[in-house]
Amino acid sequence: MKLYGISDLHLANRVNCEALEALPPHRDDWLIVAGDIGELDEHLKFALYILSHRFKKVLWVPGNHDLWTLPAHPSRLRGEARYRHQVSICREFGVLTPEDPYAIWHDETENRDYCLVPMFLLYDYSFRPDYVSEDKAVDWAAESGVVCTDEELLHSDPHDSPAAWCAQRCDYTEKRLQNISADTPIIMINHFPLREEMAQLPRFPRFSVWCGTKRTWDWHIRFPVSIVVYGHMHMRDTQYRDGVRFEEVSFGYPRDWNSVRGLEYYLRQILPFKKNSSL
Repeated sequence: MKLYGISDLHLANRVNCEALEALPPHRDDWLIVAGDIGELDEHLKFALYILSHRFKKVLWVPGNHDLWTLPAHPSRLRGEARYRHQVSICREFGVLTPEDPYAIWHDETENRDYCLVPMFLLYDYSFRPDYVSEDKAVDWAAESGVVCTDEELLHSDPHDSPAAWCAQRCDYTEKRLQNISADTPIIMINHFPLREEMAQLPRFPRFSVWCGTKRTWDWHIRFPVSIVVYGHMHMRDTQYRDGVRFEEVSFGYPRDWNSVRGLEYYLRQILPFKKNSSL
């Protein structure tokens, strides 16, 4: 039995949908889906129908694209209401979310249990230089020609701002983390990276303001964390901090992956440990 991770399926792209449809069954394995399945309910339902039939168990966290409210959305749900609606869709397929009790995954190789912790934390514009204030963060990024589409399509209702929503989500998650036994290693799952240095795009460094929160920079040592799984950056990678393994598990847009290899190649094996290719 294996535990895999993938994120950023971006099913608005037809070739990505075809890659998902071609994914072979993994009947005994579990899959972490770390956000950005797509912008529409249809994308989420399409993905979860396939994945819930091909894996023994699926876990989901939302990405920013999942939270967008497009003009064509029939329901026009925004912010918290949109997120809760997606949680309800996940539950229709038996998929675990950040609102459910944490699951325990047993690694037969190590004969060890891990607590799988899906998290929805969002971002608060704090991945920026100290001399830039929060209210100037978007302007600072815009000076480099970068403005995330979230500013138009991701709404925080009923919270005053994405930063306020992020603070609420961090408070909620910290309380839940404190109730996990210190003897049980944790696998943290979030769409956004937990540390600022992992939120740097070489071509667009100021995009970092939409990539996480400084509140989580030490969560991997404050809690008994063994592995952190995340996406968003479209830069598959394995890094270590303080002995903790950080796995970026993005699939990405068609330009980010090789269609000859297909989606199966880009599933990143989280446990049992196997060195993943970052290609």
